[in-house]
Amino acid sequence: MDKPRVLLDGIAFGESPRWYGDRLWFADWGAGEVVAVGGDGAAEVVLRPDFPTFPMCIAWLPDGGGLLVVSSGQDRVLRRTADGSLAPYADLSAVAHGWNEITADGRGRVYVNGAGFDLMAGEEFRPGVIALVTADGGARQVADGIAFPNGMLVTPDDATLIVAESYANRLTAFDVEPDGGLSNRRVWADLGTGCPDGICLDAEGAVWYADVPNRRCVRVREGGEVLAAVELDRGCFACALGGPDGRTLFLVATEWGGVDKARGGPRTGQLLAVAAPAPGVGRP
Repeated sequence: MDKPRVLLDGIAFGESPRWYGDRLWFADWGAGEVVAVGGDGAAEVVLRPDFPTFPMCIAWLPDGGGLLVVSSGQDRVLRRTADGSLAPYADLSAVAHGWNEITADGRGRVYVNGAGFDLMAGEEFRPGVIALVTADGGARQVADGIAFPNGMLVTPDDATLIVAESYANRLTAFDVEPDGGLSNRRVWADLGTGCPDGICLDAEGAVWYADVPNRRCVRVREGGEVLAAVELDRGCFACALGGPDGRTLFLVATEWGGVDKARGGPRTGQLLAVAAPAPGVGRP
């Protein structure tokens, strides 16, 4: 792999990159912003939510349905309206509390996961869950026992959901049922010492996973065989495939000093880009 180039520097704490509308969008948890970046590195702050944004993940509904934003502290999913404001989309409080990653499939069904404990507050580990949000705003739990769920993706046929289990060093797959429920849980890839955070899928069926403690982004096939790796000088929190031909791997990376230093401090975050061997597919 080539050495990645830096598109944007000085990010407080970048997460949740998504390619949409010819730009790379990401959430800056530390600055409390959603930012869109063009191929030339020109950045635009498109949203400044009025709620605590650590964490805050984003997803796009299909067919121009709009941008969704997870408000973890409020246990809600919000949708950006035409005037740029945020409107309620789903209430997750009856399912669980404290939410993290979000993705939507091609049918408009939305999946949101929660860790099951408050890492930032120093709580002891408890397994997390995945919730399904339907088009009418209803929410229900569709999976549990997830060892710190992080990045999620849905395959292009909307038939499989893959989630990163950061504390179990694996990628776990589910079949997606006609009603959006999840079944047939299985280990998609055992990553050994790999610690997956954000993930994305390419057209050859391989998954890229960001790895914070190992400071890299790794491409693996089902079963866990490593196909490629991008080595970095700081923790890699998430990744996305995009660009005009889908063959650019975007990485958000930050120097990780531990939970007590995650908020505030120097802006060491970067958005990087490198050519990928296969274009991105699926969602996000």
